[in-house]
Amino acid sequence: MNPKSAFWSLSGEQLLQETHSTTAGLSRQEASQRLSKYSSNSLRKTQKSSALMLLLNQFKSPIILILIFAAILSIFLQDALDAIIILAIVFISGLLGFWQEQGASNAVEKLLALVQVKATVLRNGQAEEIPSQDVVPGDILLLCAGKNIPGDCLILESKDLSVAEAALTGETYPVDKSSGVLPVKTGLSQRTNSLYLGTTVISGTATAVVVHTGRETEFGKVSERLKLRPTETEFERGLSQFGYFLMKVTLILVVLIFVANVYLHRPVLESFLFSLALAVGLTPQLLPAIVSVNLARGAKKMAEKQVIVKHLPAIENFGSMNVFCTDKTGTLTAGLVKIHSAVDVQGKDSAGGASPQANRVLLYAYLNAASESGYVNPIDTAIRDYKPFDISGYQKRDEAPYDFNRKRLSILFAQENKRLIVTKGALKNVLDACSTVELAEGKTVEIAQWRQKLHQRAEDLGSQGFRVLGVAYRDFNQDTFSKDDETDMTFLGYLTLFDPPKAGIADTLKDLALLGITSKMITGDSKAVALSIIQQIGLPEPKALTGSELERLSDEALMYQVQHTNVFAEIEPNQKERIIIALKKAGNVVGYLGDGINDASALHAADVGISVDSAVDVAKEAADIVLMEKDLNVLIEGVKQGRVTFANTLKYVFMATSANFGNMFSMAGLSLFLPFLPLLPSQILLTNLLTDFPELTIATDRVDREQVSQPRRWNIHFIRNFMLVFGLLSSMFDYLTFAALLLLLQADQAQFRTGWLMESVISASMIVLSIRTQKSILHSKPSRALFSTTIAIAAITLLLPYTPLAAPLGFQALPTEFLLVLAAIVGFYILCAENVKRMFYSRVKF
Repeated sequence: MNPKSAFWSLSGEQLLQETHSTTAGLSRQEASQRLSKYSSNSLRKTQKSSALMLLLNQFKSPIILILIFAAILSIFLQDALDAIIILAIVFISGLLGFWQEQGASNAVEKLLALVQVKATVLRNGQAEEIPSQDVVPGDILLLCAGKNIPGDCLILESKDLSVAEAALTGETYPVDKSSGVLPVKTGLSQRTNSLYLGTTVISGTATAVVVHTGRETEFGKVSERLKLRPTETEFERGLSQFGYFLMKVTLILVVLIFVANVYLHRPVLESFLFSLALAVGLTPQLLPAIVSVNLARGAKKMAEKQVIVKHLPAIENFGSMNVFCTDKTGTLTAGLVKIHSAVDVQGKDSAGGASPQANRVLLYAYLNAASESGYVNPIDTAIRDYKPFDISGYQKRDEAPYDFNRKRLSILFAQENKRLIVTKGALKNVLDACSTVELAEGKTVEIAQWRQKLHQRAEDLGSQGFRVLGVAYRDFNQDTFSKDDETDMTFLGYLTLFDPPKAGIADTLKDLALLGITSKMITGDSKAVALSIIQQIGLPEPKALTGSELERLSDEALMYQVQHTNVFAEIEPNQKERIIIALKKAGNVVGYLGDGINDASALHAADVGISVDSAVDVAKEAADIVLMEKDLNVLIEGVKQGRVTFANTLKYVFMATSANFGNMFSMAGLSLFLPFLPLLPSQILLTNLLTDFPELTIATDRVDREQVSQPRRWNIHFIRNFMLVFGLLSSMFDYLTFAALLLLLQADQAQFRTGWLMESVISASMIVLSIRTQKSILHSKPSRALFSTTIAIAAITLLLPYTPLAAPLGFQALPTEFLLVLAAIVGFYILCAENVKRMFYSRVKF
């Protein structure tokens, strides 16, 4: 058996030998060699697709493959020139998609590099931060609270280490970890000397040696077996529905046309190629490229606004978001926590030294904050900065780090021959550990008779906008202690902190409301503090729900309550996820902004998980979107860009379901009545190729203000109605063109095909300028790229029959009267489309 397969049964020294590593870590050269050997530390294949593979992916559609096969077959059986033209057009279409997706891929790769999660390792004996995906077996990791564990490891040293393993073992509560040797048959959840990929340090510190990375880890084996896919966004589900809908319509139509043409004794191969070419025309094969380009362009624009997108489809959800949930610290408030004062149990504060007991509260809080070694937080920084004390007479002996279940931090000190445990934390949790209260001059009394007064005083302080912590102590007689010793403590007093509302936050929240986004605060602070902040901000009619009240609600009752509540206070970490899920079940698209260790599950649950660049690893890893600044104004700009991206993607969908669909449908119907095919297969593909060019510039298009003023969601019923109305309108003018060419102008076969291609390409290109906006075509300007490309394609289509390419493509020059009639039809079509559009949007809302 490979010793590394049961590494928890080895000592640290043995495993270092097995991994050919040392306590000083690997050299940079050795680490580079191992990265080449073991590949990137990722559960997904993150290596960039080769250009060749990306190009080949453009031709993987079954319809395209069958068309290529049939075209090659026709080279040997029939018309080689026509088949070569078909293959050339298919290849050029593929190159267009490749060029667009390659550019999008490169842009996204650069953006993701800005928000990489880092791991701290020893290289050449020096601590340095590297991307987690570059961690290799044998690396020595330095871990602290908030860090993701980037591989399966054995602990070499640890101090008060607590790890969340729910993602791997299902264990709800954090697990204590320490170094040691365990039997080979020890189960996964009992391996207290091991750390695993996918888990997170909650508190404490550790040094560990990496044994397995990537797919060789326990988490990697599970994901490989299950072949887990990321959850589909609403937009991705909408695209899938749209694809299935078009596929069913296309399949039915193509089969019917092929059978009908064979029944009419047309050549089988020509009928087959014609049916396949129609299928290509009906299928929006550029949709993946258009979506990729739109999303990549949106991501680049959002990056300019200090918003980095990690999961591209989340851009669309970002634009659809109608509920935004956030903590208050640093988002609604300035994020600069400061100490206001210390307050003793009788209400006297430390200002001016009026209360010796309040000054002891400051001293003990300073002792605790200056000596902690776990999760670095702004409260401890504020305590250390407020009033420094000389604590040289105190020696730290032991520590019980802060965690989100106890919500308190305790440290054991030695002072001469005395031992003292000092505890600070959330008031309720500190009071739960106390049995007595210290009054003036060191007098202590039982807490029972004071408990209600203590809570009321905290409530009064909270109503003034102060966050309140409790400070307690206990005399002790040993040099070590554990969390179990946090009992029979003496409550000393309160520490009041303030974090004023951020300048301009009221206007920012109003701007969010104008965008159709309801803001909700989710905080662990007291109800009094939360309501005080809301009132200072000026939000109308705040309605609050506390964690204890939420606990008593059923899921159905909560689903109703969350709709009418905008302040969630005294919330436990596990309740955040429940709030998010209830909001989603109520029909909302929910965004959640979090940056702490306890925010990961809520970030995963939200439709859009949002974090900040300064967040702990576990929050940044869970987020879809990372703000480079913790500023809601940055968020607003991101939302607007998300809506622009969504609107431009829909423009292509509308284009594909109106003019393109109408043209192909008309051609299919006419083929049953004409003695010849309306267009040759190569001409159909050329029509499709030419209309693709304007569509490729849609990502650059301007978007009307109305399209970004409110959240918009994927609506397959609206798209179906749009296709029926504008597809039928397109078909009506197609049949008008057929009648004009055949009955009025008496066109022969070549003239008919030439005239029909001119009208279909120019009308399909021009109609984009109309359906891209709900406004009049005269009141909404397209982007320069879209307008110039549309005009260029119209010009190329007009000139094509007069070039040397005309004969091989089966076209011929048209007399002037043909061009005048076709121009009149196209002009009348655009005019009718404008009127139909106005009536359609007056009756049907997106």
